[in-house]
Amino acid sequence: MKGLLNLFVSIATQPAILVSLIALIGLVLQKKKLTDIISGTIKTVVGFLVLIGGAGILLDALAPFSEMFQTALNTQGVVPSNEAVVAVALKEYGSQTALIMLVGMIVNVLLARFTRFKYLFLTGQAMMYISCITAVILISAKVESDLLVILFGGIFVGTLLTVTPAITQPFMKKITGNNKVAMGHTGNIGYASAGVIGKWFGNSKHSTEDLNIPKSFGFLRDSTVSIMLVMTVVYLVLSIATGFDYVEKHLSNGTSAIVFSLIQAGTFTAGFVVILQGVRMVLAEIVPAFQGIAQKLVPNSKPALDVPIIFSYAPNAVLIGFFTSFIVGILSMFGMIALKTTIIIPGVVGHFFCGAAAGIYGNATGGRRGAILGSAFNSLLLSWLPLAVLPLLGSLKMSASTFADTDYLVPGIVLGAVGKGGSVVTIVFILLFVATVLLVSHVLNKKEVKKA
Repeated sequence: MKGLLNLFVSIATQPAILVSLIALIGLVLQKKKLTDIISGTIKTVVGFLVLIGGAGILLDALAPFSEMFQTALNTQGVVPSNEAVVAVALKEYGSQTALIMLVGMIVNVLLARFTRFKYLFLTGQAMMYISCITAVILISAKVESDLLVILFGGIFVGTLLTVTPAITQPFMKKITGNNKVAMGHTGNIGYASAGVIGKWFGNSKHSTEDLNIPKSFGFLRDSTVSIMLVMTVVYLVLSIATGFDYVEKHLSNGTSAIVFSLIQAGTFTAGFVVILQGVRMVLAEIVPAFQGIAQKLVPNSKPALDVPIIFSYAPNAVLIGFFTSFIVGILSMFGMIALKTTIIIPGVVGHFFCGAAAGIYGNATGGRRGAILGSAFNSLLLSWLPLAVLPLLGSLKMSASTFADTDYLVPGIVLGAVGKGGSVVTIVFILLFVATVLLVSHVLNKKEVKKA
């Protein structure tokens, strides 16, 4: 039993394997030739590994960024990092997390099959993380037994991972120009908020991708060049603020701080280029293969994929969103220092991936102004909501890290607040959540029939 559970967790938390299995099933259901099945499956797994490899390169480039920032400001506090806090939590809540994830995946498939919210969430590590925070909060809220934690935690997770891609899909259509893929990330509440902010306060006629650049600077239209130049300036400024001596002694192994800054900027840019290549490979294979799933098992369903899948649609918005988000995070940190609350230090990784995506969503509905305002609003959520979720995490509230993305924070705060009422109140709330989703699906379907 333990071996099977480990096999399931290993498959489900490796997006390359999970998505390639989906591609394999889709191609088999379409009765493709064996050669096409093998080719499509291999290209899908390789494409995803390329994408993950690019993300890893980006993370390596950003690692010293965080230390340089904290050293320059001489600040200590809680750093939001999903990977770090989950690594700690799984030691105590590992079995419950895995079983909640299994139940959640089943619920996601059932809801996609029988409601209008036809999104299959395929980002395995995000499923595990949301299952983990659900386990932590339900157990900390003294839900009576592991069975109830697993069953109702899984129902909650499966419903959440069906609904959150649905709220971002109107914006995904604008971003991608089609309705073939959905967003399968745990920042969806923030991204949808950024899209709404962009729509209300922005101007979609002035896209971040249509910046007026003089002909003599036309080379800046190449995203590889512009990202490299911007990140070089950022790293050089940060090296100066940190102190060349510190950088060379603690971070660069004696390499000149200037050369180190150039290499980190180049590494960041290389990671971005690799991600874009991975995105192209994955989309070329998974979308056609997924038609088999959509036609046979879950009609008209869409794959909900990880956040880098949209980066190629608006590279300028990626940079604008990241820097806006990080700056707002720094200002929020100073606000916390002034208010003498727990200090949430801006997590570079969270602000990059979530800030970049929020910038893209804001740009889709509100252009350059929408990108800035949307990513700024999302950053406020990332910066201040951890203060509310920390007291709900039981023994984990003493950790030096916490959950980072809006889809952990907002549902976590709600579920934690409800959990204070005890097991019965918590279970009733989860059942009402599912019932609301079913009711909304039914009402929207009836409206659609009337229009037709």
